[in-house]
Amino acid sequence: MLGKIVEIESNGVTIEATIDLDKTEDLLGLYVSMKSKTRNIIGEIMDIKSKLIYVNLLGEIIEDDFVFGVIRKPSFSSEVTLLEEEVTKKIIGITNYNEREHLYIGTSPIYQKMKLGFNIDTFFSGHIAIFGSTGSGKSCGISNIFQKLFSKQVEVPYRASIFIFDAYGEYHSAFKDLSKVVPEISFKTYTTNLKFPKEEVLKIPLWLLTTDDIALLLGAEKHTQLPIIEKALKLVSVFARDNDEVLKSKNDIIARAILDMLSSGKQAAQIRDQIVSVLSYYNTKELNLESIIHQPGYDRSLKQCLIIDATGKIREMELVMNFMRTFLTDDYELVLPDGTFMYTLEDLRDAFDFALISEGILNSNKVYDEMNILKVRLNALLNSEYSYFFDYPEYITQGKYIKKLLTASNGMKAQVINFNINYVDDRLAKNITKIFSRMLFDFAKDIDDRASMPFHIILEEAHRYVQNDNDKFLLGYNIFDICRVLRPMVNKKISSHKNYTEELSETCLSQCNNFMIYKMLHPRDVDYIREMVPNITDDVVKRIRILQPGTCMAFGTAFKLPTLIKMDMPNPAPSSNSTDIKNTWFVTKR
Repeated sequence: MLGKIVEIESNGVTIEATIDLDKTEDLLGLYVSMKSKTRNIIGEIMDIKSKLIYVNLLGEIIEDDFVFGVIRKPSFSSEVTLLEEEVTKKIIGITNYNEREHLYIGTSPIYQKMKLGFNIDTFFSGHIAIFGSTGSGKSCGISNIFQKLFSKQVEVPYRASIFIFDAYGEYHSAFKDLSKVVPEISFKTYTTNLKFPKEEVLKIPLWLLTTDDIALLLGAEKHTQLPIIEKALKLVSVFARDNDEVLKSKNDIIARAILDMLSSGKQAAQIRDQIVSVLSYYNTKELNLESIIHQPGYDRSLKQCLIIDATGKIREMELVMNFMRTFLTDDYELVLPDGTFMYTLEDLRDAFDFALISEGILNSNKVYDEMNILKVRLNALLNSEYSYFFDYPEYITQGKYIKKLLTASNGMKAQVINFNINYVDDRLAKNITKIFSRMLFDFAKDIDDRASMPFHIILEEAHRYVQNDNDKFLLGYNIFDICRVLRPMVNKKISSHKNYTEELSETCLSQCNNFMIYKMLHPRDVDYIREMVPNITDDVVKRIRILQPGTCMAFGTAFKLPTLIKMDMPNPAPSSNSTDIKNTWFVTKR
């Protein structure tokens, strides 16, 4: 007997100890059974003062199984004892361990010989949030989980597909030797380092991007900018190809733009200069400045027909307009690219320029300013080293591209695909993660059996990507906020730190099923966790302030109650160690 219950409160009881506390090892954090004839209530020792032991009520043993939450309270006559090890395992441990079903990830700091882990299906079938201050052990914890998962000898997770967006290039060292442990497992990595690439450089086929992807890539901010982006993409279907059917469409588009210029009411010199400018760059073998316009008795080139006479007018304007009308056709409809042909950033730029012209935007300074900023950003991307990431060498479909991502250099399936995005700025890094997340979603939702090929995305430094940003206003959604839709197909592991948690999308965080929280000190972080994370108690909040490095508080659907876990150290560890200042700074005097 540990003692006798002397006080019962709403969520706790006070026990007067009958054992000699001076001769007893530390009892804090141990579980207590309060058993009567009709029920067995379980609690945790939270405080000891003099001979009084304060216990927080956790749940109840019902039909030999632990149920979290307390409806009924223990009675004063309950038999109070420390919980036996076998019963404790039912609460925080794993009973009847099965390699296919379970994964050990660490030990209990309280019950130090007890291995802790989770049911694989319950843990990985939902979304997970991992929080902690710098140096608290998040990267090591993530590495440990997947090293343990992929080191299984009997049951090999061959069909797993883990995509890591590695913000600082930490995970290569942790996963590069997976195949040496289990030959069936492969690790594949892409880098954004263009100066000294040690791995394959990341490249994305531009034609697999949607209108929304392009809008985010160009930093669109207003709804009025979306139609011009859509128009440019539709024009890409024309300007990036050369077959006869496309040639008719191209002639029609150019002719319509010139007819708009001719009827704009501007001065003749402006009209002529605009037409010359357009046809100097956008032309076909049939429609260009040297195209011959036939007249009774003589022929003239289109350029000659644009000469301004002594009265300040284009003398042959009607002739030019009639010539342009011969190219008009109603046999086609501009459509968005469907991924069936390749195009380049140069093609997109040309289409974008012509979209501005064909929409008459040059006639409105206000509208031109709004649209021209997109053109400037597109040109900046085209002329920067970042354009290399979108310079895919050959045509490939979305399905084959994703399958290529999932194929290792030895031809076997790759289970872990690491994108090292350490060498690009935050804006492009955010766009890359969104592009791939959307692409994986589209691929997965088109599979007949949606749950047959789950993807898992690890977002390291998630506050850089999963934000309360402009996406909802601009597009009506944020790709990271549609977690409920993604659940059967694409699951995210969100890892964030410092005082950036409040920047995370609340919608996305609310969809998380499991949480692993390492030491957090910043008051705003702690308050945010208290407000946003479900089923978190004040006791849990107090604990996360004083956790040791490598120790986390885990709770959610994969854990029966909030559980302290001392995570095993990964081997090898990720490259996330703090700088060794003393050995870096100091040298021995000679």
